[in-house]
Amino acid sequence: IVVSKMNKDAQMRQAINQKLIETGERERFKELLRDQLKAHCKETSLGNI
Repeated sequence: IVVSKMNKDAQMRQAINQKLIETGERERFKELLRDQLKAHCKETSLGNI
């Protein structure tokens, strides 16, 4: 059962990645995630000062 779920997850990730590549949105999506990660890190580090 666990292997089946992992396989479905991998297939879903592959399908999403393929669609992002086909539509040209993959790079824009990566930039969005990168910006969100930077903002989160900034908030976290400023909160610890």
